[in-house]
Amino acid sequence: MVTLTKAEERIMKLLWKLEKGFIKDVIAQMPEPKPPYNSVSTIVRVLVKKEIVGFTKYGTTYEYFPLISKDEYRKGQLGNLVKGYFNNSLSQVVNFFSENKNLKTDELNEAIKMLEELKKKSDD
Repeated sequence: MVTLTKAEERIMKLLWKLEKGFIKDVIAQMPEPKPPYNSVSTIVRVLVKKEIVGFTKYGTTYEYFPLISKDEYRKGQLGNLVKGYFNNSLSQVVNFFSENKNLKTDELNEAIKMLEELKKKSDD
């Protein structure tokens, strides 16, 4: 899975939200001050080269769309994070978060419930 720069991720988040659109549509979704058209266009062309974004050509205009879903990208990035920073160990991830003092009790309970459901599935 390709890792995207922060700027590429910002564009992808907008394309996932739009599902498809022209450069002007992407820019319209951006906060002020809006970046230059050419800057956004360059980033989108890089995403096309990385085969993350596809396009449909209408004369001299291009409509862009994501080739991977947000969920696919998220899974890949989370996998890379766990592999790269936590030795591919779920217990190290849980330990990392358990040491975080800012976790709320309901978040911890939800995580425990999810882990218990995961354990049930793996036992079956």
